[in-house]
Amino acid sequence: MANTNNFNNTPDSWDQNDSGGFGDPIDVNQLSKPMSELNVEAPSFVPGLNYNAKEFVPSFATTSSDTSQNTADSAPTHESMEVEENTSVTPPDDWETSKDASTCSTPSEESDKGGGATVKAAAERVKRYSETEVKKDHVNVVFIGHVDAGKSTIGGHIMYLTGMVDKRTLEKYEREAKEKNRETWYLSWALDTNTEERDKGKTVEVGRAYFETETKHFTILDAPGHRSFVPNMIGGASQADLAVLVISARKGEFETGFERGGQTREHAMLVKTAGVKKLVVAINKMDDPTVNWDETRYTECKDKLIPYLKKCGFNPKTDIHFLPVSGITGAFLKEPDPQCKFYDGPPLLTYLNDLPLLNRNSEGPLRLPIVDRYKDMGTIIQGKVESGTVKKMSYLLMPNRMTVEVMQLWSDEIETDVAESGANVKVKLKGVEEEDVSPGFVLCSPENVCNTSRVFDAQIVILEYKNIICAGYSAILHIHTCAEEVTIKSLLCTIDKKTGKKSPNRPRFVKQDQIAIARFEVHGGMICMETFKDFPQMGRFTLRDEGKSIAIGKVLKIRE
Repeated sequence: MANTNNFNNTPDSWDQNDSGGFGDPIDVNQLSKPMSELNVEAPSFVPGLNYNAKEFVPSFATTSSDTSQNTADSAPTHESMEVEENTSVTPPDDWETSKDASTCSTPSEESDKGGGATVKAAAERVKRYSETEVKKDHVNVVFIGHVDAGKSTIGGHIMYLTGMVDKRTLEKYEREAKEKNRETWYLSWALDTNTEERDKGKTVEVGRAYFETETKHFTILDAPGHRSFVPNMIGGASQADLAVLVISARKGEFETGFERGGQTREHAMLVKTAGVKKLVVAINKMDDPTVNWDETRYTECKDKLIPYLKKCGFNPKTDIHFLPVSGITGAFLKEPDPQCKFYDGPPLLTYLNDLPLLNRNSEGPLRLPIVDRYKDMGTIIQGKVESGTVKKMSYLLMPNRMTVEVMQLWSDEIETDVAESGANVKVKLKGVEEEDVSPGFVLCSPENVCNTSRVFDAQIVILEYKNIICAGYSAILHIHTCAEEVTIKSLLCTIDKKTGKKSPNRPRFVKQDQIAIARFEVHGGMICMETFKDFPQMGRFTLRDEGKSIAIGKVLKIRE
C-alpha cells in the first residue's frame, strides 16, 4: 500500500558512492590629533576568529527576560504534537549505487546579498592579509530549517564573533530595529539586508556572507525557511558543501517544523539530494524559558530527528553532529555556556574549523553553474566553481555556446586572479549582456564543454504524490542551479527495491514509493546537465509540483 507520509520514503543511501554605527561624539578640536590620543574605540577587523571580541549585550536583554528569546526567526507557539514515525515502508537500499540502467530491455543587483556594506568594508581590510596567508580550504555552509528557527540570527552572530561585523554596527542595527519594534531581530540584519526581509523578519533570497578561521575560509549561505521560497532554498543548497540544520527547541516550535508539512523534513531531504554529505544539527533556543537548557528536551528533539535523517541517507555515526546552541546569546557558537551541563562537545565554530579537508577537482574541466546575474558596470554572474579553475581568460557560456571573457573575479568580495574548485565567486564577463544570461547557465572550458540536451533518461524515486504518474505528467525540474518545466515522455521500466531488477515490460503508471526509469523532455529548450555517473553534482535533481517535492532522481543518459 502506498505510504501517504511526506518525505518518509527517501532512500537510505542517497550518495554513498560517490560599519555604519554611531559612536560617542568627538570634539571637533580634537580632529587634528592622532587616533591614538582620541578616546575612541576603533573597530578591529582581523581575519580568523575574533577571540578578543567583547560579548555584545543588547540593551533590551537586561530589561526584559521574556523578549530575550525572540529572534528574527520567532513565531507563536502551540501545544506540543507527537510525531509518529512510519516504519512500515522500507526505502530502497543503495539505489544510487546500483548499476546505471540508461536503457531498458524493452523498447538584480538588489538580490546580490553580500552581507551588506559592513561585510564589504571588512573584505577590503581582510584583503590585505589574504595576499600573504597560506591558501585556505574553502567551505560553503548553508543554514537550513523551518521558518523562525533562528537561521539568520545564528549567521549574524557568527559574523560578529568572527570579526566580520563590528560592535558599533550591531548597536546601529539594534537602534534601527528598535525603531521598527523589531529589537530582537537586529542580529539577523547582518544577512537580511533588504527592507522587505527586515520588516517581516523573513528571509526571501539566499543571503551570502563569509568569515575566516586560521585554516579555512567559510561562505555562509542563509537559505529561506518559508515553504513559498523553497526554490530559492534549493539554489542555495546546490552551492553548499555542508549544511547546518537549525532546529527550534522552544515548546511547540520543534513540533511545528517537524510534523507533516513542516520544512525541517523537506529541507533535510533537499540538501541530501543536492549532494551535501555532512549535516550539523544545531538545536537552537535552548535558553528559552520553556527549555532552560533542559537535557530532556534536547534528547527528545534528537531522538525524533535521527530516524528521519537516516531515511534521507545520512549516517548518524559519521554524517551528523548534534549540538545545543543559542543564537541570541551566542552560546556554543564560539564558546560553551556554563548553564549547559550535559554537552561536552566542541562549539559550532570549533567543529567547523576541525573538519577534514574536502576533496576538490581543481584539475578537472571548468564547471561554474550560474545561480544569479546582475548588471554593475558590466555583466556580473554568481556561482560556485564545481570543477576546475576559473581565471581571467576566455570561456564558453552554455547552453548558448557564447564566447565570453572574464574581466574581473571576486571570491567572496575579495578580488583575485584565480579561483579554484569550491570557491563561491562573482565574475565580470565581457561579450554578453545581462538579459542573455539566466540562472542554470554554465561557464565551462572551451576544450571540454558541458553537455546540453532537451531529452534525457533518468532514474527517479517517487516520494509523495497521491495520484498516479504516467506519460504526459509535467513538473518543475531543479537540477544544479537550473529550474525548468519538464514532461515525462514515457515510462521505460520500474525497479524492484529489494532485488534491484528491472521490470520486463513498460509500466503504464508509477505511484508513491516506487522507483522507475523515465524519459523526460524539457519544455524551455536545451539545458545544461551531466550524467550522474560522470558528474554527480550536475546529474542529480528534484521534481516539484504544486509547491511540494514529489520525486528525486539522477540522470542516466543524455539524448540529443
